[in-house]
Amino acid sequence: MRYVPLDTPKPISKIGLGTWQFGSREWGYGPDYEQRAAQIVRRAVDLGVTLFDTAEIYGFGRSERILGAALGDDRAKVVVASKIFPVLPLAPVVQQRAVASAARLGVAGIDLYQVHQPNPVVADTTTMRGMRALQDVGLVGEVGVSNYGLRRWRFAEAALGRRVLSNQVRYSMVDRGPEKDLIPYAEQAGRIVIAYSPLGQGFLSGRYDARNSPAGAVRRANPYFLPENLERGTELIATLREVADAHDATPSQIALAYLLRHPNVVAIPGASGVEQVERNAAAAEIDLADDEHAALVTAAHAFRPVTGLAAVPKLIRARTRR
Repeated sequence: MRYVPLDTPKPISKIGLGTWQFGSREWGYGPDYEQRAAQIVRRAVDLGVTLFDTAEIYGFGRSERILGAALGDDRAKVVVASKIFPVLPLAPVVQQRAVASAARLGVAGIDLYQVHQPNPVVADTTTMRGMRALQDVGLVGEVGVSNYGLRRWRFAEAALGRRVLSNQVRYSMVDRGPEKDLIPYAEQAGRIVIAYSPLGQGFLSGRYDARNSPAGAVRRANPYFLPENLERGTELIATLREVADAHDATPSQIALAYLLRHPNVVAIPGASGVEQVERNAAAAEIDLADDEHAALVTAAHAFRPVTGLAAVPKLIRARTRR
């Protein structure tokens, strides 16, 4: 495993574990997943994974409980990250919700506490006042944000009066927006971009094509899995496979290695089983050659999916046919 080259109380692994699926029926992993989740977490710890990301909204608290129980005595050794869903993120509410998350996780302090998304009405001034109070009493170590643009990330940091260590955003080879400004800022300022959905919810795995679309409510709502987009992604997947063959790796591992080439980027893929978490962790050790990276960049830029409003009627038709 490799780690982010920053001064943090605990090392932050370049590959973390996202736990949205823990206790969440929408991923369709079945009733036995809680036991599998514990096995996944234990194996991740063994492999040197130190960042474990959850949120109070995942499974309405179940993800936090499952993760905390699975970590057991290792909770103090790893970076436990959670998020507040900012329905009313006033300072007292932020403090109350952090206490509740820490209790569900079974920890004395949350290593990284993040605002799940920007609130369009409540300014970060009051939210960060609550975060600062949590840091002052030792319940929260580092503060982070999620789904923030660069301007609001920097404003949140000014409001906190301390570093806002991380910004957790959607980032993958098919969602490259963070490369424009968030990643350059993180590298310049000594901050971290945490990439969620780093495999495009499995689009980049090569498992799916126009004749084999995925099951599960989350992926069915993702326009990338429209048959037309799966067809358009053929060349991108072919390039991933070509590079993967040169490294005796999988397309998913190469898609992760593409992100991790940035020193201040951490990826938090989920895992449906122990073998998947092993493959994800191994991706941290892959070094892409310059020409391989260039080929991946070219293929990623050539992918033009149908998204936004244009995808809505197609998604409706696709779901109606099921």
